Amino acid sequence: MTRAEDLVPVLLVAALDTWRESWPLGLGGVAVAGLTGLYLQTRRRLAQSLTARAELERELLAERARADERTRLAAEMHDVVTHRLNLMVLHAGALRMAAKDDGVREASEELRTAGRQALTEMRDLVGVLRSGRAARIPDVLPDRLSSLVADSAATGLEITLTEHGNADIVSPAVRRTMYRVVQESLTNVHKHAPGAQTEITIHCGPSTVRAVIRNAAPASTPDPAPPRSGKGLLGLRGRVEMVGGTLTAGPTDDGGYEVDAVLPAFVPT
Repeated sequence: MTRAEDLVPVLLVAALDTWRESWPLGLGGVAVAGLTGLYLQTRRRLAQSLTARAELERELLAERARADERTRLAAEMHDVVTHRLNLMVLHAGALRMAAKDDGVREASEELRTAGRQALTEMRDLVGVLRSGRAARIPDVLPDRLSSLVADSAATGLEITLTEHGNADIVSPAVRRTMYRVVQESLTNVHKHAPGAQTEITIHCGPSTVRAVIRNAAPASTPDPAPPRSGKGLLGLRGRVEMVGGTLTAGPTDDGGYEVDAVLPAFVPT
């Protein structure tokens, strides 16, 4: 069956032949050339429009697949992680009630509080994953950064925080990233170098922000020592690079470990 679009050139030529017979000599050829060019240009634009539409449909299908996977991961995270956190909170509460030592009761209450806070943050993150909405994450530097350091110090870690420059000029995206750099670094210290002396230095300049987290060699090694998978730092490096920064990490000459992150002070959000 002949398609309608295939008949367009035939009908166009037939019509032009009829018009050319009634037009003065030379004008018919000019009209044919002009209208043929117009037809080819219109057909080319139509093909480009159809290609763009097909590409848009592919992108929408890919986004739907990502949304479905995000929902599945959110459900899996909720079932697995929150179950363990709830158990931790319950055991900490039971320990606080049964303990006779004031120090044990205080420590168990801090553990229960931390677990409940983790549950709240986990539910918020799961909600973000399920809905796909933008997360409303509060500004975290320097107030929450000092709280993070205080929490680690409360576990017995010898830690110092030194800040230089004006943190108010740092954009929110960089603040959040810096917080995660310090948080992941301290997590690694607790896992791989418990009790090691740790220094955190934050430099806030007019164009760049730098965080250096350095711990000395641990006085003792955890038994058994957890292996370094590198996944945490790999994900952290990707997060830093997303905002245009760089991250280096590795052992130091004295047997310790150092994480060094440099980011632009301003990132549009």
